[in-house]
Amino acid sequence: MNLPFFIARKYFLSGKKKNFINIISIISMVVVAFGTMSLIIALSVFNGLEGLLRMLYGNFDPTIIVTPSEGKSFQWSDDLKSKIENSEGVLSLTEVIEDNVLVKYKEAQRVVRLKGVSSSFEDNSGIKSAVVSGEFPLIREGIPYALIGRGIQYDLSLNLKNEFYTLQVYYPKNIAPGVLNPQQLYSLQNILPGGIFAIEKYYDENFIFVPIDFARNLFDYGDKLSSIDIEIKPEATVSETKAALQATLGNDFVVRSGDELHSDLYKTLNIEKLFVYVTFASIIGIASVNIFFSLSMLAIEKKKDISVLIANGAPTSLIKRIFLFEGGIIALSGASLGMILGLIISLLQQEFGFIGMGMESAVVSSYPVKVELFDVIATALLTIVITILASIQPAKKASRSFSTHTLQ
Repeated sequence: MNLPFFIARKYFLSGKKKNFINIISIISMVVVAFGTMSLIIALSVFNGLEGLLRMLYGNFDPTIIVTPSEGKSFQWSDDLKSKIENSEGVLSLTEVIEDNVLVKYKEAQRVVRLKGVSSSFEDNSGIKSAVVSGEFPLIREGIPYALIGRGIQYDLSLNLKNEFYTLQVYYPKNIAPGVLNPQQLYSLQNILPGGIFAIEKYYDENFIFVPIDFARNLFDYGDKLSSIDIEIKPEATVSETKAALQATLGNDFVVRSGDELHSDLYKTLNIEKLFVYVTFASIIGIASVNIFFSLSMLAIEKKKDISVLIANGAPTSLIKRIFLFEGGIIALSGASLGMILGLIISLLQQEFGFIGMGMESAVVSSYPVKVELFDVIATALLTIVITILASIQPAKKASRSFSTHTLQ
């Protein structure tokens, strides 16, 4: 006859060697817990890094950017402006003219990317939150000012408080044959430095913002623009607005979202996150080998007890379930303990940031962490599936071998 499952389990788990097997099981559970905890923390750190990058780039990049499909500039008109403003989901637009220039301050000089923006930039851009010195408005009392990256400030030894020195901006002209006067080879304009921003190393070391009229005169662009930065309405979505703009503007323009400007970086982060997931999955898989051996040792040590159970009418399926149950206990215990510890550590770091970056110049003072439900579920399923799979073979082997032994 079939014995109750819990009585059968208690029956053949009792014995002198039980403590040794329990020690192995506890070690297996601890290793599984450690692997699960580490995986939760690692995935949360990657989520935090991605969120940090999106926040930093979001302060600089527009929600949607429109550029010409060919060349580096296009003709701007009231008709084109009206089409964009009336497109579905568009809240406002910023006209942009940008190109590489040479800037000089006192005796220092370097090549930078000059970005001329229209007045709506001040209302739409998140860069105002990244200003660390000086003031944000690019035009004050009719006077144009430049907003300069912190890296450029360091390279030029620029002092905002010294109003006697201006920033000299040079841009090469279209050179015609026979030009002998060097001053005809370039355009030169002066502008006062008005503020310093700090976002990210690349932007800080390469970009300067100026009023669009300053850039238009320097580049002699006339009615042309380099690109259009677009912000969308709160209720609109990026994908729908982007599709509507592309349909309105046609093939002469390329419409991209801010995230698409850094798609390669985000893909790299996701690939690294996948490799971390696979690596820790391998560690948990190695830990599950201990479960395999502990269950195999249990089967060998309890040969007589299992034979007695089978002789008394216990089906082989009962023996199999007992072994699977033991593996499940180790898996669930290790996974639960690891997830609890991982979530506690991650949430504490997320709220209080007790683990610092260790660098005074870092963008954030502590490691960014963000816990996501999908990662928790994926980690739990991975741990349980791997450890239970490690229990299947010992369970089958035990039930078959002892069943055959009893029949003989």
